[in-house]
Amino acid sequence: MESLNNLFKVLIFIISLNILVVFSYEVDTYDLLMPNVYPHRDELYLCTPIRISPTQNFYIVGFKPNASMHTAHHMLLYGCSEPGSNDSVWSCGEMQSSKVDSMYATSSPCRNGSQIVYAWARDAPSLEMPPDVGFLIGRDSPIKYLVLQVHYMSKFPAGKTDNSGVFLKYTQAVMPRQAGVLLLGTSGVIAPHKVEHMETACTLREDKVIHPFAFRTHTHSLGQQVSGYVVRKSLNGDDWTLIGTKDPQKPQMFYPVLYKDPIGKGDILAARCVMKNDHDYMVKIGSTNQDEMCNFYLMYWVENDTPLDMKYCFSIGPPFYYWNTAPEDFNRIPDIDDNSV
Repeated sequence: MESLNNLFKVLIFIISLNILVVFSYEVDTYDLLMPNVYPHRDELYLCTPIRISPTQNFYIVGFKPNASMHTAHHMLLYGCSEPGSNDSVWSCGEMQSSKVDSMYATSSPCRNGSQIVYAWARDAPSLEMPPDVGFLIGRDSPIKYLVLQVHYMSKFPAGKTDNSGVFLKYTQAVMPRQAGVLLLGTSGVIAPHKVEHMETACTLREDKVIHPFAFRTHTHSLGQQVSGYVVRKSLNGDDWTLIGTKDPQKPQMFYPVLYKDPIGKGDILAARCVMKNDHDYMVKIGSTNQDEMCNFYLMYWVENDTPLDMKYCFSIGPPFYYWNTAPEDFNRIPDIDDNSV
């Protein structure tokens, strides 16, 4: 009995030691917030940057939003090799902006090396990375700047300003698993009084293995369901496996994936948005709240490797692109909405 007790004490010590190792690294917080900006018109996108130290590496391991859906329609956090502007604040746009603004200089979020790091909408809660996973930024990363973009739907009253943003949790401890985000989306239009299926697909060409762990969906008001799949082709036909699916009218947070197996070279990633347009007019994909968006964000990690060079997977959308006419030559298309959760 005494030997069993001693063994038990040893096991408890080992478990405690492992817990200490897991949580031994120091985590700090950086407040990436809008510097009390004034949204002077409707449908305004504003960006603000931070420069990462070029001599050090940092890993982002968590995101805590500081925003309300009553103020900000959505926020995106871009990683850039160069920011779109040298100003402290500028008028940006969803991916780029050509509209001249009367108060702020106009530019895209990134001049070079654009990738999505984080996204938020509809009062989504905080996001914590899995153990040993982080977004590498700084010296050994192409991400030399972080750019916060906030979409304001409505003009603010005179004298009212805003500091929406995100609190970044970061560490300088080396994370063996680097995080990445692949954004799947479409362009296209939705005809009046029609249910439309907006679809995209891309084959992974890089010799890397990604491990999915979270997904996020984003549409505006017409979105009914957004789903992401991994597709593997074989002599027996296409094998479609659901990664995740959500009603985009619910909080647009990152949810745990349904499919956690590794995804590698030759696999196909695909996404579909089911849109219902009850209006008497056509709705197009665009940057305003009167337009639509079809986005499926896949967050993943790689083991002792760098994330995918492919950051975006977009199609031209309907009426010109559907899965049944895609270059991947699918011989089977999954049923609509039979995997809703």
